Amino acid sequence: MIHFVGAGCGAADLITVRGKGLLEAADVIIYAGSLVNPALLDYRKETCRVYDSAKMTLEEVLSIMFEAEAAGLDTVRLHTGDPCLYGAIREQMDELDKRGVAYDYCPGVSAFSGAAAALKMEYTLPDISQSVVITRMAGRTPVPERESVRSFAAHGATMVLFLSAGLLEKTQAELLLGGYREDTPAAIVYKASWPDEKTCLCTVGTLADCARENGISKIALIIVGDVVKQSGYARSKLYDPTFTTEFRVAKE
Repeated sequence: MIHFVGAGCGAADLITVRGKGLLEAADVIIYAGSLVNPALLDYRKETCRVYDSAKMTLEEVLSIMFEAEAAGLDTVRLHTGDPCLYGAIREQMDELDKRGVAYDYCPGVSAFSGAAAALKMEYTLPDISQSVVITRMAGRTPVPERESVRSFAAHGATMVLFLSAGLLEKTQAELLLGGYREDTPAAIVYKASWPDEKTCLCTVGTLADCARENGISKIALIIVGDVVKQSGYARSKLYDPTFTTEFRVAKE
């Protein structure tokens, strides 16, 4: 059996209870060493074989999976955050489907959740923003033109950018060309939930300078939008005494 497991956004104790159990039982672990906290490997049993996929190709990863499966071993494919975001798991699953190899998928805490926790922020504040765009800047690998940072910026919604910390000059330019104001609040969160986590509050117009001043060029999320201020929002109707819900009648 192959288990795709989300490692969480950094801290070893932010893996799910299910994910921890799968790590403890695994005979083979293939982990994304460039991003996954190696402290998670402390959960493995003594006889477990461990492979770092950072220097491996898809074919090499699959070869290990198939060998383990043929030997009747349980394999954990450990991805950073939640592997549904930029995890490249579909191509692995498709190859397993072709071979008739059974697999399942254990979700994890995404870095965009970890970044919000680091900033003590809520992404969806009434009257400020009710939508979150999760995207990345086009770099060595492209994004569809209809999903460019510039096109999404036109909506003015909250935006979370993965894989863009090394392209902040271009990212900043695209955000401004798309319609964000220079003074639109922004934040950079480096290694959310790791021991060396760092948060930087800035604006769209100072994103690149902020990253440069703090020595941040990778492993960081960029958050853009008025919601970063965490102020000026309306009270939620969910707990408003004058608002009737399925479970509570409004009070006069």
